[in-house]
Formats: sequence, C-alpha cells, structure tokens
Amino acid sequence: MQPVQEPGFRQSVELMFNRAVALMDLSPGLEEKIRVCNATYVVRFGVRLRGQIHTFTGYRANHSEHMEPVKGGIRYALSVNQNEVEALAALMTFKCALVEAPFGGSKGGLCIDPREWDEHELEQITRRFAYELIKRDMINPAQNVPAPDMGTGEREMAWMADQYARMNTTDINSRACVTGKPLNAGGIAGRVEATGRGVQYALREFFREPADVAKANLTGGLDGKRVIVQGLGNVGYHAAHFLRTEDGAKITGIIERDGALYSEAGLNVEHVREWIASHGGVKGFPEGQFVADGASLLEEDCDILIPAALEGVINLGNADRIKAPLIVEAANGPITAGADEILRQKGIVCIPDLYANAGGVTVSYFEWVKNLGHIRFGRMGRRQEEARHQLIVDELERLSADTGIGWQLSPGFKEKYLRGAGELELVRSGLDDTMRTALQSMREVWHGRSDVEDLRTAGYLVAIDRVASSYRAKGL
Repeated sequence: MQPVQEPGFRQSVELMFNRAVALMDLSPGLEEKIRVCNATYVVRFGVRLRGQIHTFTGYRANHSEHMEPVKGGIRYALSVNQNEVEALAALMTFKCALVEAPFGGSKGGLCIDPREWDEHELEQITRRFAYELIKRDMINPAQNVPAPDMGTGEREMAWMADQYARMNTTDINSRACVTGKPLNAGGIAGRVEATGRGVQYALREFFREPADVAKANLTGGLDGKRVIVQGLGNVGYHAAHFLRTEDGAKITGIIERDGALYSEAGLNVEHVREWIASHGGVKGFPEGQFVADGASLLEEDCDILIPAALEGVINLGNADRIKAPLIVEAANGPITAGADEILRQKGIVCIPDLYANAGGVTVSYFEWVKNLGHIRFGRMGRRQEEARHQLIVDELERLSADTGIGWQLSPGFKEKYLRGAGELELVRSGLDDTMRTALQSMREVWHGRSDVEDLRTAGYLVAIDRVASSYRAKGL
C-alpha cells in the first residue's frame, strides 16, 4: 500500500480554497482569477560583507489586487521559497477580506538565517532588499505595504521605511510604506501585541455564543480552561499572557524548540518567557515538568490548543491523537489539509488561521491609516471626553452633598470612568470590534448552512465572496 502523501502548505491552501469554491456559484473565469497569484517577483542581489560579495534571494508575491495597496509580511528564514510565499499571499487576500481591511494579499521573504549576521550586516542586507523592491513599486504606500513576519520585527521595518524615504524624498506619506514600525518611527500603540490580542478576542467572541461552545463539546466561559500553547514567540506569548491574566485561563503546557513544559496547576507565562530569554530554551525551568519530546504535548489532554509557531505541526502523523476539543490557529497553516479532514471527523472545532491571527493585519491597517492621517488616534478627542465625564461626576457629587445622603462613588470608578481613550485603548477597541464582526459573519454561514461543517470553510466562503464582489464591482 502506498503511504498517504501529506499535502504541502501551498496544496493545503488550494485544497481549502477548492472546498469552499465547490459550495459557491462562481463563474469558472472569476474562480480562476481569484485562485491564481497575480505576480511574483524574484530578486537576487549581492551585498559586500566580511570581505566578499554574498548573494541573497528574495521574493515578493502579489496574490490579488482586487484592492490596493496589497498587504503582507516579509519573513526572514532559510525555508523561504516561491511556493510558500505565494500560498501565504493567497492567505493574506482571504484574511484581509474576512476582517474587512481594504487590502489585496501579498507576501515577501528572504532566504536568510537572521541569527547568522550581526546587526549592521542585517541592516545592509535589509536596505539592499528594500531598495530592490522599492524601485519596482513593490514597497509603496499606495501599492504594496509590507509588515513584519517570522524573523523580522520593528527594527527591519524601520530600516525599510527609512530606505523608502531616502529614495522618495518628496512623498509626504512615505511612513505608510510599511507597517509594524517602532512607535517613534511612525508605528502605532498595540501593534506588537496585536496578533496575540486578536487570538484572545477571537476566543472571547467564540465563548460568547453558546451554540459555538456546544459544537466544541465545552461549557461555560474561558475562566479555568486548560490551554496548551506551541511556540512562545511574540504571538504565543501575548495570547497566553492575556488569556491567563485577563480571562482566568490556565496555561498548562508550553511547547518550545528544545522541549516543553507541563503543569496541571498552570504555568506563569512571564516567568517562562524570562527563562527562555536568558537560557535560550525551556530546559531547566524550575516550575512544571520538562518534556524532552515537545511535540508530544500537542496530544496532551486540554481544553484549548494554540499552535502559534510553525506550519504543519498538526499533520497526518499526529492528528488522530489530538485530544483538544478546540484548536486556535495562531500561526499560519499549523494544521495540514490532511489533518484538517481527520480533526473534522473527530468533531474537533478549529478556529482557522485566516481569522484567528488576523489581529496583526488589522492593527497594521490602523497604523497605515494613522500614517496617512499624520496624527495619532485620540489626540483630538481624549481630553474633551475626559472633561465631559468630569462634568457628570462633579454633578453626582454635588447632588449627594446638597441632599446630604452621603452617597459615594465606588472605589476606582472615578479613575476608570474619567480616563479618556488614548491610542492604545482605541486600537484595542477597533481590533475587538473587527474580531467580533468577522466571527459573527463566519458563524452565520457555519450555523446557517447545512453543507458547511466547519469554521474554516465558513471563513473562506465569506472571504471569497467579498473578493468576488470587489472584482464584479470593478467590471471584471
């Protein structure tokens, strides 16, 4: 008997697209237009480093230009290849459509291990890569707006934005050419935590609807739920931290490169993160039990499993042993198409990547709008809001004094009520609203159609329909 072939990441995305499209009434031409990647640019450039010229290969794929600019991260990893970049660009198209961010989908990557290079060398490489993309309008506030991804962060985005500004000295909107920048370079409050915060808001909205919770064979709310997180990077850390400190969830397992930690009583996420920062891994951490075969913890009993690092960690090899009734795809493509089929048959509910990790692109959208508006959110209205609230508090206290009833405001109420919304509060509010409405639109399809068994298909249906509507409106 032939061993069953595991579909690659690109095939997985295409299979999921096909499954959704089969349930839609699209003309073959329009279906094909939405399916294919519009353009992929491959660049090979040389940089003189350490006394010789090193040649690097980079990619930028534009999947769909039904809306412009196109949007998507740039990753630095040795595994970067054209297939992966094009699949991620397609995912970005559907992700932006689902959360109603007015962008097409794009993705970029550079074949490089950032840990092999010093900071000043990385800057030279990044600036040269950015130069190659900028001169072809592959980085441009109106056409193509990258963001950070695996192996990149605020630092790289600041270098790219500066490179664009140097090459476009009269572009008043130059800061909007990339998102995910540091705050002092045109970034936005709440961007670093955005994807993890989005995972939290997605779970909160899921648990607001008893019908959703029942489908996952769970009861109650997030309080006390046992959570296992795979990957304590930026996304995994923030999701685990917020769920633990704000929603009362217990982080019973953390899976990292060198192994995993498990504790039925719950782990302190901050302590684990500090340990990883100083020791390079979880081994030797004094709390909980160390498990050398970290991947085995994916199969441990828990309420919610959050794969937040790599593609394909839940695959044909382990899918039938997964016990978690609810999986949240905080990473891109952590469940292969083959595994997805098995999990569906087992009745496991998956909150899919195109929705669950869309917090990053949502807050990137806010940053782009902020850059085009040239003013931080909350600057105009915050103090006026505080002054109006102060009027009410003063009036209530005056009434209490005049009538002599000795009535007093609850402790802490005044401080909370009087504080006007600054940029961070507004960003969180906008992200919460986005995650709620997106899940509501998926839920309508999931519960409302007998031929839709899962949230992933529902998400693709909503997203593809919106992309199709954009193309029709353009007259295509």
